[in-house]
Amino acid sequence: MRPARFTDFVIDVVKNQPTTGRVQSLDEAGDSTHPYGIALTLQGGGRETRWQFTGQLPDGAKHEGFTDEPVHGTPVPAGPAPQAGDEPEAWLAAALALAECPEVADIERWSTRPDPGAQKGLTVTFHNGARIFARVL
Repeated sequence: MRPARFTDFVIDVVKNQPTTGRVQSLDEAGDSTHPYGIALTLQGGGRETRWQFTGQLPDGAKHEGFTDEPVHGTPVPAGPAPQAGDEPEAWLAAALALAECPEVADIERWSTRPDPGAQKGLTVTFHNGARIFARVL
C-alpha cells in the first residue's frame, strides 16, 4: 500500500474510533512539508499528534511499473480497542490492528524494539512485501 492510499485508509479507520476527536490529512491541517500523513486529536481535550507516512516498495520492485494492487492474507490479530489515555504509538497500532485489514501482515511499534530509540512510530508491513513507516512528528 502506497503512502497516499495508506493515508486515506488510516483516516477511514481512525474516524470510526470512539475516542477520536478529530482526524485530517496533514495537508488539510496546513502541513505542506510532509506529503502524506495525518493530524489526530483524541476526545477529551487531548493534544494533536501528527504522523508522517513514508513507504518502501517490496524487495526488488521498481517505482516504474509498480501497481498498488492489494494482496490479501491473514490480518494482524485484533487486540483491545485503543483508549483515549494510550500513548499515540500504542493508540494508532491498536486502531490499525482492530481494523483487521487483510492487506496488513504485521504492525511493529518502534518503542517495543530491543533497542528502541527516542523516535516513536510504527512499521506496517503488507502481504505484498511493501512497508509503511509511520513516525510521530
